[in-house]
Amino acid sequence: MRAGNLDRVIEIQRRTTGLDLYGTPVETWTLVATMRAQLLKNATDNQEGQRGETTNALLTFRTRFLDGVTLENRVTYQGQQFEIIGVSEIGRRVGLDLNCRRGG
Repeated sequence: MRAGNLDRVIEIQRRTTGLDLYGTPVETWTLVATMRAQLLKNATDNQEGQRGETTNALLTFRTRFLDGVTLENRVTYQGQQFEIIGVSEIGRRVGLDLNCRRGG
């Protein structure tokens, strides 16, 4: 993995539970890491469901390996949040391919 190909900046976030001013539990997202990444694929997918027809942006990011990245995390890229729908390890802890989806 060449450093010159990692030309995008993404954030990996994890869901946590905090308390608001009244002591009520509130779900928040906590920053795990800010990483350099390569954008491999950028596609759209049209699906028809209960809400009617929706268009999802599908992105694949290639990054250096980070232990603990799961489907429970999310990626923030250019101010937009993407749900991680697939994590593939490259080699032996060399890198990760993160398949992400943004509903629109």
